[in-house]
Amino acid sequence: MSISLSSLILLPIWISMAHIQQGGPDEKEKTTALKDLLSRIDLDELMKKDEPPLDFPDTLEGFEYAFNEKGQLRHIKTGEPFVFNYREDLHRWNQKRYEALGEIITKYVYELLEKDCNLKKISIPVDATESEPKSFIFMSEDALTNPQKLMVLIHGSGVVRAGQWARRLIINEDLDSGTQIPFIKRAMDEGYGVIVLNPNENYIEVEKPKIHVQSSSDSSDEPAEKRERKDKVSKETKKRRDFYEKYRNPQREKEMMQLYIRENGSPEEHAVYVWDHFIAQSAAENVFFVAHSYGGLAFVELMIQREADVKSKVTAVALTDSVHNVWHQEAGKTIREWMRENCCNWVSSSEPLDTSVESMLPDCPRVSAEKVTEFTSALKIHRFTRHRPRKQTERRLVPLKCVKRGEDKGKGQGLVNPESTFLFCSKYSGMPLEVLEVENDGYLIIERK
Repeated sequence: MSISLSSLILLPIWISMAHIQQGGPDEKEKTTALKDLLSRIDLDELMKKDEPPLDFPDTLEGFEYAFNEKGQLRHIKTGEPFVFNYREDLHRWNQKRYEALGEIITKYVYELLEKDCNLKKISIPVDATESEPKSFIFMSEDALTNPQKLMVLIHGSGVVRAGQWARRLIINEDLDSGTQIPFIKRAMDEGYGVIVLNPNENYIEVEKPKIHVQSSSDSSDEPAEKRERKDKVSKETKKRRDFYEKYRNPQREKEMMQLYIRENGSPEEHAVYVWDHFIAQSAAENVFFVAHSYGGLAFVELMIQREADVKSKVTAVALTDSVHNVWHQEAGKTIREWMRENCCNWVSSSEPLDTSVESMLPDCPRVSAEKVTEFTSALKIHRFTRHRPRKQTERRLVPLKCVKRGEDKGKGQGLVNPESTFLFCSKYSGMPLEVLEVENDGYLIIERK
């Protein structure tokens, strides 16, 4: 039979209580005091003393994990995937271990953005002093000078940072599923400049300074005897408190405070800041946004604050599982109309890929991304942006099945059914459209006459 360490700690107290209860009034007062002590002991916190130290490696090699040639995280010795429950019945310790590994992976992805994608790490605020908190974004060499196309990527909320869609997918699936790297590489291959936002890097954490309480002995107005008594009581109180804290939280973590980054204290602030200082200054005639989850909300907030500028520069916005809400964010009618024409939201759904999904909000079309791992629809999103030059002849990529029965499905004239397409053909109902190309997977590239 095993006895936990916490039980051994409490055993002397229980024995003392049993002995005291047999005594007189003085002993009963001690019993009350011991009961009060027990009532203040958090047994859940007390169990932390049975944990191994919260001292984890700071490298993948230290964790004995590495990414293989397929981008999968595997144990160096066994080849097995990552195991969360490394120690049974120690969920808190396992969670801390997972978080420590996640921080290492974040740095690993940053390295890949610079080495594999050849992106530059740009510090913000651009005019930050040496001592103030800073964040950063990543940009391609031609992000501000590319005259044609610029792609802007915004991830969602939580622990993810620049270059990631989902930490869980990186750890449990592979780098291609959980990072933005495949998307960045393809965009650059197709001639886009690229800017990768970092909307969750809003503050730095520093250890909270300890507050030193002035000793009562410093008060010269009190008699020396009285000061000595007070000091003695104070020392005894501190001793009891330290004893209690030792068993309540033996692995007490440092108390931290947050220092927010100027003009980047939230994802919404960050999006506006990067727009003002980088995207708006870029030479690109056509700017494309790809935003996941909370990144969609940040984009809508950007548009509310910079509506005219966004409309003049942004060609299309591809959203995935966006959590924006045009009502709660109080987006005006002109913004909602622009979103209907220039945005599309791929959402998790059991429906086949690109099937229209009903929405209660009067903003952009929603279509199925099937079992979305963040960018299973990346190919469709690339086509969506690739065939939408804003200031040239308008072209659209449309499912072949949307061409009405009896119409020409090859070169020539055709009509598109606006109700069944996932793109923006609401203006095209009944208008002649020239079919420029038929792609192998059943899509038309059409040009408005």
